Amino acid sequence: MRLDEGSGKYIEDRRGQSVRGGGLGRRGLPLGIGGFLLLLVLSLVTGKDFLSLVGGGGGLPVDPGPASVPAGPVQETAEEAKSAQLVNAAVEDIQDNVWMRVLPGDYTPLTLVLFRGAVESACGVAESATGPFYCPADQKAYIDLSFYEELDRRFGAPGDFAQGYVLAHEIGHHVQNLLGIERRVRQLQQQRPDAANQLSVRMELQADCYAGIWGHSLAQRGQLDRSDIEEGLRAASAIGDDKLQKMATGRVQPESFTHGSSEQRMQWFSRGYETGRVDACDTFAAR
Repeated sequence: MRLDEGSGKYIEDRRGQSVRGGGLGRRGLPLGIGGFLLLLVLSLVTGKDFLSLVGGGGGLPVDPGPASVPAGPVQETAEEAKSAQLVNAAVEDIQDNVWMRVLPGDYTPLTLVLFRGAVESACGVAESATGPFYCPADQKAYIDLSFYEELDRRFGAPGDFAQGYVLAHEIGHHVQNLLGIERRVRQLQQQRPDAANQLSVRMELQADCYAGIWGHSLAQRGQLDRSDIEEGLRAASAIGDDKLQKMATGRVQPESFTHGSSEQRMQWFSRGYETGRVDACDTFAAR
């Protein structure tokens, strides 16, 4: 994958800032590719099936009074610096060269917040184990760059485009928010709690498809090759609900899926990549 150097205009760096407080709350529910990772870690450590307890659009209780400690100087490893440069370039490319053109006049760029350990958002306070997420309440995406080490070491999905796919998925949630899809899904989940998980799966798969649209754009511009696409597919497969549940508990419970199976995630990413069209990503109309 070949990207121009990022200017930093969409980056908010809070890596030198520490946060005290509780977990993600319900002030505008967070959306994200890595939301299951916290429950996966808890399941692996305790032996209990925390994954089966989650419903569509969950969120953990929030401490009502988190406090932030002012940012200090940021010291980073060479690997972290490389990831920071990549997300800086990717967040600009995804927004300026894809969504600003696909949705002219309707797209407002988000800000990507870099953090370490924990971060305070309008959706509450999140720890790194939550994984990357998008907060509709403040229209920002959040990532601890150490997630990419987990994606490589624990889930076997290394590579620049795999990292970019994660970010493109979160920006896909921003697109859903701007188009009113996120709001309608939350309303339906409240009206039909029995369908909450299914609706969550469809929303996550649509964000995967939107990530594929970025891949399509890169390929059209000659900035992507087949090995990059394979990286994206590995990343999509690595964080399917079925694989995460199998890792955590040794069994798969499709009725508790909230993000989609590995096969579904790869399928919808591929659809976005092959078509490059928003209308091809209507997961809510699909069987």
